[in-house]
Amino acid sequence: MSVLNVELKKVIDDSYEIEIGYSLTNKLVEDIERGLVSKIRKFAVITDTNVSELYARPISESLLRAGYEVDMFVFPSGEKSKTRETKARIEDAMLEKGYRRDCCIIAVGGGVVTDLAGFVAGTYGRGVPFINYATTLLAAADASVGGKTAVDTPLATNLIGIFNQPEKVYIDIASWKTLPERELRSGMAETIKHACLASEDMFGFLEENIDDIYAFMPFACEYIAENNCQIKYNIVMQDERETSGLREVLNLGHTVGRAIETVSDYRLLHGEAVAIGLAAQALLSESLGYMSHEQVQRVIALLEKAGLSVAIPDYIDREELVRKLYTDKKVRSGKLRFVLQKGIGQVVEFTPGVYAKTIEEDVVREIIMKM
Repeated sequence: MSVLNVELKKVIDDSYEIEIGYSLTNKLVEDIERGLVSKIRKFAVITDTNVSELYARPISESLLRAGYEVDMFVFPSGEKSKTRETKARIEDAMLEKGYRRDCCIIAVGGGVVTDLAGFVAGTYGRGVPFINYATTLLAAADASVGGKTAVDTPLATNLIGIFNQPEKVYIDIASWKTLPERELRSGMAETIKHACLASEDMFGFLEENIDDIYAFMPFACEYIAENNCQIKYNIVMQDERETSGLREVLNLGHTVGRAIETVSDYRLLHGEAVAIGLAAQALLSESLGYMSHEQVQRVIALLEKAGLSVAIPDYIDREELVRKLYTDKKVRSGKLRFVLQKGIGQVVEFTPGVYAKTIEEDVVREIIMKM
């Protein structure tokens, strides 16, 4: 008998830039010409039907004019498309077009696009580089930092995926002006979440300036874009792959929110579901003594000022919702676990390094039945 020790120690630098600005197509092309992805000449632009003509086609045409090979791969917009089946269709289409390992993927769109395209990039040819060009407030807040990529299944969201960091992220604030009002308000939920868990100053800014954000005032839009990235970076930097438990704090509001999103059959947008989840965790936090009634009302008032509902729709079966909570990623040994706010701008650290608490189903059910 013999034993062969295979040593594969690696030191990997996955650092990348996030560029925040306005109408960044030309900057993207310039960066590629300057070697952002080395000498790659072939680009797969992955996008959805919402933004294919608005942003993906102009980016593709600019790259074509610069002498690169480019193809667009478009899938139907919406969370329902974030599936293994869509991923396989894109991969098959790329194979038919002759894409191999000497290519780069550019994801143009919101969080569904960046999640799906990043996952494709991580597995296609055992890994090709990718770039995110975020065109929604939700993507700017939630998908621009961290490298989480995934697809959904009928049973749960985001449980099939990988960690995969992009070469660069572009946050195009100008694109927010083309968003439907409902999409813009949905994106605000993740921004409010970041303020709730990490910055009382940002929470106060949102209370005072929500209307300026919706009016696309540069100072307000740039403030939330920069602070969203900074808050998420501060957490991801310490726990990139969810090994220490800290990164769980980014799931504030998502235990109930993701369950509602799924049970609604995606009639609710992600941010709309997260808003309800944020209200639910705030009420739960109050019942456990971590937030005052006044603090909970501030959270609810800010969500409502942002145009987000905090009530569970009547068409949602409450018992089905409770059962769906058990598909949450934080569940351990069949027990529900919640990240909870501590006042405004903090989360509860229950013991050193532990940011999620086991909560009995009956306690959660009571909160849900009241909403």
